[in-house]
Amino acid sequence: MLTQFFYTLRAAKLPVSVREYLTLLEGLKAGVIGADGPPTLDEFYFLARTSLVKDEVHFDKFDRAFAAYFKGVEMLHELQRELPEDWLKKLMERELTAEQKAAIEAMGWDELMDTLKKRLEEQHERHEGGNRWIGTGGTSPFGHGGYNPAGVRIGGKGGGKSAVKVWEQRAYRDYDDTKELGTRNIKVALRRLRRFAREGADLELDLDGTIHGTAANAGLLDIRMQPERHNKVKVLLLMDVGGTMDEHIHRVEELFSAAKSEFKHLEFYYFHNCVYDFVWKNNRRRFAEKQDTWELIRKYNRDYKLIFVGDATMSPYEILQPGGSVEYMNDEAGAEWLSRLINAFPRFAWINPEPQGVWQYRQSIALIQQLMRDRMFPLTLTGLEAAMRLLSK
Repeated sequence: MLTQFFYTLRAAKLPVSVREYLTLLEGLKAGVIGADGPPTLDEFYFLARTSLVKDEVHFDKFDRAFAAYFKGVEMLHELQRELPEDWLKKLMERELTAEQKAAIEAMGWDELMDTLKKRLEEQHERHEGGNRWIGTGGTSPFGHGGYNPAGVRIGGKGGGKSAVKVWEQRAYRDYDDTKELGTRNIKVALRRLRRFAREGADLELDLDGTIHGTAANAGLLDIRMQPERHNKVKVLLLMDVGGTMDEHIHRVEELFSAAKSEFKHLEFYYFHNCVYDFVWKNNRRRFAEKQDTWELIRKYNRDYKLIFVGDATMSPYEILQPGGSVEYMNDEAGAEWLSRLINAFPRFAWINPEPQGVWQYRQSIALIQQLMRDRMFPLTLTGLEAAMRLLSK
């Protein structure tokens, strides 16, 4: 019976060796579980996990393999994702053929802005559908709910991710830094960046030394002290919020919570889509309590590790064009500010929550990757570990 369990774990890509499998059998034979009666499945689960799993990053794989073998739960491929209902609904509402989409040509930036100005002057009533007026649905480059490869979204919810500017009051929510569910494995990955140094006076108890000293002193208490350990790593975290990032709130909250618990010297700020001339701490007061980006560069030393977190999914205009921000008319292009930041903080990385398989289909992601000198990593355990190894050099 347990031989097949062993092969199930190996099939789930768990690094389980024969030696660990024999340790599990020895534990069962020695009666580690079931001393008061037949062992329960829960007891066997904890014994098996303790015996077979060497690293807690594999706990989730073990849980799925265990459930698949003992409880008949189907093992899901890691890349399987359920299609969001709103995507399917939008597809049913309007489905354009390839010929229709090919017939829609994206306007240039200046032409787009000039045309919008003229439309606003000419239109005096609500419009739905069509390919010219400002309205809902249709293929016009202005409005929302329709399709155009590069348009201006005015109100409503996004979906096509092709708007180059958005006229809409946006109320973003701060990421929750107390989010605990699922942060354990992320903490393990982030720990690769931590470096401790001993400094200062004797401030903390050396528990192991005290125990050994007391035992060697025939039970007479011998208190040992040691210099307090300080985590010397300093992290500056810049997080994209709102818009397409709403799809990734849960995962970014887990990352944020793990980072706040792992790094004692952590400073964080928010931006939307791309960094421009200001960032902010509180999303509800982002226009009233702005932090000048130049001041940010002057405030923090070059020894800070700079980490961007964002899906890099936006119109290319937002990166390359002055006035390209979806929220206001920025004087300088986002690419200029990104270059200034990575020059000010030479140890930097970009963490992207979008699945790596879609990166090649997003022009803006390719642009950000180029600006980041290919230091973009997916928000996965493997991606985080690779980013932390790079930042620790």
